[in-house]
Amino acid sequence: MAGQPSQRIHSPSREVSLLIHVCLISFFYSFDFLLKNPTEISQAYGWHFQFLTIIALSLATITFIVGFLADLFLWHNAFVVKNWLAVGSAPLEVLISILYWGISAIDRDLVVVPSMQLDLFVDMGFHLFPAMLLLIDVLLLSPPWAFTFLLAALIPAGIATGYWVWLEHCFSVNQNYPYPLFNVIETKGRIGVFVGSAVMMTVSTLGIKWVYGKINGVNMVKEAEKKKV
Repeated sequence: MAGQPSQRIHSPSREVSLLIHVCLISFFYSFDFLLKNPTEISQAYGWHFQFLTIIALSLATITFIVGFLADLFLWHNAFVVKNWLAVGSAPLEVLISILYWGISAIDRDLVVVPSMQLDLFVDMGFHLFPAMLLLIDVLLLSPPWAFTFLLAALIPAGIATGYWVWLEHCFSVNQNYPYPLFNVIETKGRIGVFVGSAVMMTVSTLGIKWVYGKINGVNMVKEAEKKKV
């Protein structure tokens, strides 16, 4: 079958794309888990949206819902929206996976409060599956990204700044950070974490774009950049 609208020419069939986007059931399961397993975070101001993980999961869910609707109705505008949402959600989920599993390997108690210890499968639902599914969508089911280095840096910087403001607002009410790490480091350390995360997300964005070129052909990416699609 021909590629879907706004996708690369040799993208998989509509059925394959629909099958991948149906996997957003995994995202729904993660939210259902939060609702059925309340903790002190559930009662705090900001709910679980204090966690960047849950904010990213929400963005990933919206991305896949739009993609699912695009597959179902062959709605061109939905494909365009899905592809642009993925520019933010995919690198963010990759960043979260790297940070979470990397820090957990050093000291899990820095990223998970004692009352939120998770089984491995549930843990992967929050911190691994979203990144994997979004990468499949971006690398195999989407057109090449065509943007400058400036945009690749501005999006992560905007997300990092916005989350920092939101996190400090929640702290002003709860007097506690959701991630234990932020409770044991000073302001300078938190600034360093946010700046470093923004840089890592920028690298992730450019890295995904580079891998796309390796998988689908560098010429396709260059052609897209010229057309600014």
